[in-house]
Parts: sequence; C-alpha cells; structure tokens
Amino acid sequence: MTRKDMLRIWFAGEDLGRVRVARRPHALWETVLSLHTLRTRQRTALPGWRTGALNRLAAPDASAALRVLRPLVPARGYFPDFLTPAGGEAITDGIDAVVNTPPRRVAAELALLAAGTGTARATRLRDVGEALAVYHDRALAPYMPRIRALVDADRAVRARALLDGGVEALLETLRPALRWCPPVLEADYPVEQELRLDGRGLLLVPSVFCGPTAITLLDPALPPTVVYPVGDRPDHAPADGLAALIGGTRCEVLRHLGAAGASTSELARMLGISVASASQHAAVLRRSGLVVSRRAGNAVVHRITPLGAALLHGGA
Repeated sequence: MTRKDMLRIWFAGEDLGRVRVARRPHALWETVLSLHTLRTRQRTALPGWRTGALNRLAAPDASAALRVLRPLVPARGYFPDFLTPAGGEAITDGIDAVVNTPPRRVAAELALLAAGTGTARATRLRDVGEALAVYHDRALAPYMPRIRALVDADRAVRARALLDGGVEALLETLRPALRWCPPVLEADYPVEQELRLDGRGLLLVPSVFCGPTAITLLDPALPPTVVYPVGDRPDHAPADGLAALIGGTRCEVLRHLGAAGASTSELARMLGISVASASQHAAVLRRSGLVVSRRAGNAVVHRITPLGAALLHGGA
C-alpha cells in the first residue's frame, strides 16, 4: 500500500484550552485561495462566483493585478507565507502587513517558491499590495456578505459541538478535512509536514475557498494556523434526480445540514434565503422523514435522517 503524505499537528495538554475559531473570514486567505480556485476549477459554496469573478477580472487594472499575483500563487504547491499574515482578517490590515514584511523573510520565501516552480522573479511588495487590493475588490468584495454568512454558520456548528462535548468534540467536527487522533490533528497533505504547538494553541480558520484539503503555514515559527473548508461546502453538485424529485433548494438544505445539523437561521444564511422560507423547506423535509428537528433554547436545530442521507448519496 502506498504511504500517503500527511500533515500532523501535535497538541500538548495546554493546547486544547487554546484552540480558537476565527471570528470572521480571513480576507487574505480567501483572496489567495480563491486564486487557486480560479485556476483549478474546484467547486465552491458560492454559486456563480467563478463566472462573476472572471467577468470583473477582465478589466485592464484587474488583468494587471493577476499578472503580479499568478507567479506568487501557483495552481499547486507552496505559496509564500507572507501573503497570509496573522491578523489579516481585514483586507487593509492584511495588505499593510504584506507590504511591511521584512526583506530577509521575503527573499527566503521567494527562494522556496522558486525551488518549487523552477522560476524566480523579483517582486516589489508595494506592487503585490496594490494587486491584492484590486483583485479582492473585483473578485471577492461583492461576495463578502455571503462569505461572512457561510463562515458565521460554520462557527455556529463548531460552537454547538464545543458546548455539547468540549474542544475534542469540536475537533471531531472537522472531518473529513481534518481527523482528530489524540494528541494529533492530521490531514492528507501534498507533502509530509509536522507542526508542534508546544502550548501556543491553534487558530482554526473556516474558509469558503479552501479545500477539500486543509492547509497550514510552512514556517513552524509563525502563529499556528490551519485553514479548513466551511462545513456546509458542497463538494458535488446536487444529484439531478433528487433535485427533480424534491426541488433544488430542498436538495441543498439536505447537503448543508451535514452530521452536525443547523438551525433555521443558519440554513437561511447558508442558502441566502429568508428564515421563513428555510423553515418551510425544513418542515416539508421533516414531514417526508428526511429531516428531524429539535428545539435547542431559542433555536430549532435540524438534522438529516438516515433516509435523507441515503437519498442524498444515491442510496449508498
């Protein structure tokens, strides 16, 4: 059997108490990973994003920005850690951090990039900052409300797991992108990589454009961070037959529920519909035996039933 490369994140005892989930989308992680998405054609949780982004990126200033960014973000493999700085949740703060990266670090990371791609290119950080701003404005800014809603819904799922079962239960919800095998959080990875937290804790960053493989920084001295795909991300388009049978939106409701379930308001944010409409769709699925609903405080949480899962996955 061929041995797979793995990412292994080793936890010390105190690290479990220092796990955090990012409060909002990380603008620069989403920017860089969306560039990957454009080049690899992987699916996202944003219907129509690729077409809309490509149309906006056809403008002359956006085309110039892409010429700057593409050599830094290859379709596969390593890209420089300085493109996704800690504290770069807001695009302006992130770009400031990129532009002010120490020259020695920039040179070292560009050398790593050149070793992987076989090309080397001098890069002015001021040009990179301007290109990131233009690309983000064209490709991501129009979609940020939807991206924030997806991340908020994902955080709610993680928070519910944390309240129900503690940090280890939260880590269990990260499957299949990440697997919790105490004391290691592991993932299939393009290369063999280990990260020892040594009491520093771990920042989990939900991402609309990540996936299906989780990703971390290469430099182990940087703040420990792992980016993972939002839990409601549809890896495959809805089955035509099921969508024809129950309707496209209800098919998407089943896809978005997943193992952890979701509240009515979370479903509404995920799907971009009203709370009343989400409630109505859930009620129809519940009466059909595809969803079970339970009240949790002020919210109603919906979970897919075995029958619903079987229909969703073609009877598997």
